[in-house]
Amino acid sequence: MENASDKTSTAPLRVKKQYFTFAEPPNEMPLDSGARLGPITLAYETLGRLNADKSNAVVILHACSGDSHVAGYYGDDDPRPGWWENMVGPGKPVDTNRYFVICSNILGSCMGSTGPSSINPKTGRPYGFDFPMVTIRDMVRAQKHLIDHLGITKIMSMLGGSVGGMQVLRWCTDYPEMVISAIPLATTTRHSAQAIAFDEVARQAIMADPDWQGGNYYDGPGPRHGLAVARMIGHITYLSDESMRNKFGRRLQNRSSLSFDFAGDFQVESYLRYQGAKFVERFDANSLLYITKASDYFDLEHDDGSALLDERLTATKFLVISFSSDWLYPTYQSRALVSKLKKNGCDVSFCEIDAQWGHDAFLLPNKQLDSIISSFLNRIYHESRNNAAR
Repeated sequence: MENASDKTSTAPLRVKKQYFTFAEPPNEMPLDSGARLGPITLAYETLGRLNADKSNAVVILHACSGDSHVAGYYGDDDPRPGWWENMVGPGKPVDTNRYFVICSNILGSCMGSTGPSSINPKTGRPYGFDFPMVTIRDMVRAQKHLIDHLGITKIMSMLGGSVGGMQVLRWCTDYPEMVISAIPLATTTRHSAQAIAFDEVARQAIMADPDWQGGNYYDGPGPRHGLAVARMIGHITYLSDESMRNKFGRRLQNRSSLSFDFAGDFQVESYLRYQGAKFVERFDANSLLYITKASDYFDLEHDDGSALLDERLTATKFLVISFSSDWLYPTYQSRALVSKLKKNGCDVSFCEIDAQWGHDAFLLPNKQLDSIISSFLNRIYHESRNNAAR
């Protein structure tokens, strides 16, 4: 591997999707459900350079419907950069001139990693609902295989928001000896009844679509309407009352008076329909079912509450970030996490950022967020280098 450099570069990043396959039969990976799965492929991307002692690795974990394309472009004709382009890149808070960034697509997804739409080697057809149930721990277990494959034994920092934040906490719980620092953003240690309820309504919208066909729809159109409605439901939870009021209010869409039909009078209706239609073109309905269920099962306070109090965790430095208008994972949930970590004697910093955009605020440009993450990573980077020099 080449040495990392702090030399400034502002050229657009070019990235390439890579694939790692493991757990070939008869060595399938065990899952929390008791099932075994293999072979497993993870799609991943890397940015920056891994330094000689492999001490500058930063792992980014994506949210529910995200993917491995965290930043940069696939080529000159790529119309859009990665989903966290404002955060990751040369000279940005997660500075790829300094850090070696890794982002993989989660197990169960449809964006390059093994999931329900993947081919079941036993049948030669998509798994569909024969795909085993997976958990956040299973996703992290698969990521551990990738990190081992890359020859990295210490992760300088892990960061992720929402479901990505759950994975960060799962990593810290299961592999605390590997994680030097962690930044969970806009996340929780377990889903509230309200969060589970929204997920269940979304799942029911998919399964009520006659084209879902019990999950075995890959020869047909699939549950496009149900998936669009599920996305509309989810998208509402990502916003806030204030952001919707400012962005849409009660403004009409391309009309000056009410239509007195169900075509969609309001801008917010048009926006949600657009989001639903766009989502159908890029995501698999079964993957959404599996990932939302994994999120609902995640509960560090029940089955792994003691792990957050494990003395091994005191070696990990934490920066916990919440957003004032996030009602999906409200600040009180982040404060509860901080309280547990402090009782354990962890080095933990906490910041609630005043932002009107709701849960999605962690994805949007924010100077305060940039400054906090940049400063924290800079501190960890220099501490790691100083420790290595001793």
